[in-house]
Amino acid sequence: MHQITLASALVLVIAPASAQDHTGAHATAAAQVIWGPAPPVLPKGAQFAVLAGDPSKAGPFTIRLKMPAGYKVPAHSHPTAEEVTVISGECGFGMGDKLYETKAQRLAAGGFVDLPPNMNHFAFAGTDAIVQINSEGPFAIKYADPAEDPSRSQ
Repeated sequence: MHQITLASALVLVIAPASAQDHTGAHATAAAQVIWGPAPPVLPKGAQFAVLAGDPSKAGPFTIRLKMPAGYKVPAHSHPTAEEVTVISGECGFGMGDKLYETKAQRLAAGGFVDLPPNMNHFAFAGTDAIVQINSEGPFAIKYADPAEDPSRSQ
């Protein structure tokens, strides 16, 4: 069972967000979101931003993933529940041990997916897209097929 945590992969991405004061409320305009490369536990080509919390530590967090059209995240699961909101573009989401675009539900901006812990699911971008993910850390991802784990090839 190969499971990857983001603790070390997120150090560079989280650094700008951790400079914010998380002792109280804060607001971030879309133009102020700080994007960086997605961590190596995700396929190359996407960008990643931490809006709140720290995905590498226990507690709630909010992240965004910016995906180019055609980007795919193979079937995987997480030990914690995940709430995904489509911010822009179109994304496909499906349940199962393999990514089958024909079995996915396609969601446009405003669409929402509520995923329980340990449920295999997949996602792909039909167009350039941004999704927001709310979950509990520490964030971990386990690919249904370990051969599809992008961090194994790096």
